[in-house]
Amino acid sequence: MNEHFVDIQTEDGTMNTFIVHPDGAEGFDDGPWPTVLFLMDAPGMREEIRDMSRRLASAGYYVMASQLYYRDVEHYNLFETGDRDRMFELMSNLSNAMVVEDAKAMIAHAETDPAASTERIGTAGFCMSGPFTVMIAAALPDQVKAAASFHGVALVTDRVDSPHKHLSAINGEVYIGAAETDSYAPPEMIDAFESALAEASLNGGAKGRTEWYPGTEHGFVFAERPLYDKPSSERAWARMHSLFRRQLHQN
Repeated sequence: MNEHFVDIQTEDGTMNTFIVHPDGAEGFDDGPWPTVLFLMDAPGMREEIRDMSRRLASAGYYVMASQLYYRDVEHYNLFETGDRDRMFELMSNLSNAMVVEDAKAMIAHAETDPAASTERIGTAGFCMSGPFTVMIAAALPDQVKAAASFHGVALVTDRVDSPHKHLSAINGEVYIGAAETDSYAPPEMIDAFESALAEASLNGGAKGRTEWYPGTEHGFVFAERPLYDKPSSERAWARMHSLFRRQLHQN
């Protein structure tokens, strides 16, 4: 695999970004490969996120994983510090609009790299970044064609930037994978999002689906987290691969 770090300049600072994609050693040609923005969860950027990016890239993608807390810190990893209060503080300092701007900066960088194709882009988000994937797709409908969220939070809120209110702007597919037990994403929120998604699809907006993962709790996708559920995590990976194959490899 070809992997490296870049510092991407934004209006708010320097966003360190991990980039990984196949090279000839994996039996692939020289690309370009569809770009996927792989957004970190609330506990922060860490090797597990990079390993997951590598796994996705090995299927033939140009994967970018950025330090989204760069406005406040150079590095943060809950599993190193144990400081949950700091995690929630960093989370609260982010907004959907900020991450949309970050996504634009990431895509602008990808457009300068011959290894990347930005004609059809995918996004994947977990926990706090679940809503970010949807909002990026809504803000950039000409390029972002697939948005996957796993145990994503704040998909339905009373704010004007609630993701469920922007599904009509999406020109692609949305997939929402929900844990059965999740105080951060309760059933009524997922049901409300599902209803909004169905309405948007009928009116020419986003298509897609929500799916429950029985017996799981928030964080089930991550192998290094206590509530990891391997069968469900592997099903989530299968759904993500299927989504990206459908939407990012069209001619």
